Amino acid sequence: MTIGSDRLQRRMARGAAFLGSEVAILGGAMSWVSERNLVSAISNAGGFGVIACGAMTPALLDAEIAATQAMTDKPFGVNLITMHPDLVELIAVCTRHKVGHVVLAGGLPPKGSLEAIKAGGAKVICFAPTLALAKKLIRSGVDALVIEGMEAGGHIGPVSTSVLAQEMLPEIAELVPVFVAGGIGRGEAIAGYLDMGAAGVQLGTRFVCGTESIAHANFKKAFIRASARDAIASVQLDARLPVIPVRALKNAAGELFSAKQREVAGHLDEGRVAMGEAQLQIEHYWAGALRRAVVDGDVEHGSVMAGQSVGMVTKEEPVADIIAELMAQAAAALEARAA
Repeated sequence: MTIGSDRLQRRMARGAAFLGSEVAILGGAMSWVSERNLVSAISNAGGFGVIACGAMTPALLDAEIAATQAMTDKPFGVNLITMHPDLVELIAVCTRHKVGHVVLAGGLPPKGSLEAIKAGGAKVICFAPTLALAKKLIRSGVDALVIEGMEAGGHIGPVSTSVLAQEMLPEIAELVPVFVAGGIGRGEAIAGYLDMGAAGVQLGTRFVCGTESIAHANFKKAFIRASARDAIASVQLDARLPVIPVRALKNAAGELFSAKQREVAGHLDEGRVAMGEAQLQIEHYWAGALRRAVVDGDVEHGSVMAGQSVGMVTKEEPVADIIAELMAQAAAALEARAA
């Protein structure tokens, strides 16, 4: 073993032990993309795959977990959205299947959800967009955190990964394992965050063009063609409809989303829908738009959610090769620093 790989193994040891995987790389949960094929491929390659439950019903999640378990005997996790109306039932499904790690995304965990997950024997991983929230989540008993910067694909916050890492790792990295996410496309960046105290990293965009990913050929082609500046954040048009910005490749869907916001705002003005229903319509729009792109291959009118690291996706290749390349780059970077 080289000095670099030895250092890399030591730096990743805590994160890998927490996940039960060989390397401390979490697969970012991407709706329609992070399903049994990609999740099992990431876990089989030594990483930690995560099923994106998204808008799935409990029955669908039940089938997806069972199918994933049939494809890998390695650990993997399930990402649940905190605002899902069936959250309690979804947690019960994870418990029934003895899922070891549940990732809660999309806001503060509702009362009782952390306790329910832990009572079922699973570890809880949460997203922490600010230091104050990170500390609150640690006090409430979460087992690990993901800090994700605005470079990421899909729903994003306003602060970049490098700033979040500098601000948060020195304060919380010793308290719980912290995984850094957003805009990571090469191993040198992984080495940098590990050196700063991260227990590991989370990557989504790099895995979309994995051979095992079921994303439509058109979706993968769009990724391979795109540069970093093509992955842009959506714009909120009406303050009453708080839209969490979504990062996706520039296409006609951006215009369609603006039109959808105007339409829903109009219905609000006329009193045809209540605020909660209006916000739900916006969320449903994204779910449908993403499916159109990933599953049906309509990359013009669907939402091609991608992080800014998309410029580093240059070809379709097996997931194991992606992970091996990232690890080699990270080990070389750590070796160079030791010299």
